[in-house]
Amino acid sequence: MAQVTPIGGRRPRVDDIFNYLYDEIVSLRLRPGDKISEAEIASRFGVSRQPVRDAFSRLDNMDLLLIRPQRATEVKRFSTVAIQRSRFVRAAVEAEVLRRAAAECDAEGAKLLDACLERQDDAIKREDYGAFTLLDYEFHQTLCEIAKVRFAFEVISSEKANVDRLCMLGLSKEHRMPLLVDDHRAISQSVKDGDAEEAVKHGMIHLSRLDSTIEAIYENHANYFEPEAP
Repeated sequence: MAQVTPIGGRRPRVDDIFNYLYDEIVSLRLRPGDKISEAEIASRFGVSRQPVRDAFSRLDNMDLLLIRPQRATEVKRFSTVAIQRSRFVRAAVEAEVLRRAAAECDAEGAKLLDACLERQDDAIKREDYGAFTLLDYEFHQTLCEIAKVRFAFEVISSEKANVDRLCMLGLSKEHRMPLLVDDHRAISQSVKDGDAEEAVKHGMIHLSRLDSTIEAIYENHANYFEPEAP
């Protein structure tokens, strides 16, 4: 776990601790099953245990930590059931977003999509996996804005958070960024063309890219997943 430095000389807040731990978990510097200690994090930040406890609670609510009485807190392992749920919800919401985006996209919307793709191409050139993850969020948020349903991104981002760690494993180990950008490019072109069903088709193909990644990760790192119910 990286060493923490003071933020602008001020005392860290719950948000700072939460953001730090969230980044450590999603980036896989903290792996599924890793144990973390309130006392250790409090010492790193130079704070009492209470703000750490509050940050842990927020991460627990996001299903990223497993907090158990009288036992060590650990980074939540992947749940196949939770992954299926997240992907089902996200597919339903994104399909409607893409239909609306195709109906609403104008010249300004097209420029926003093109700019998103340019930034993603730059991330590929730099092999910056972390930046690409953020740019992926930006692309889907832009589609929601074009579709005039900004609130839909709250649902999409929440469901994405449940599988972001898997996405990071897929990006860093399989170098699939160019393929995902090609998907984004096809989605973008369909939206700009006003072809709703073509946009949805490419959107669903894009979401399905994680299937082989999940299978490969489960095969090579079964300990990253919760035990399946008998």
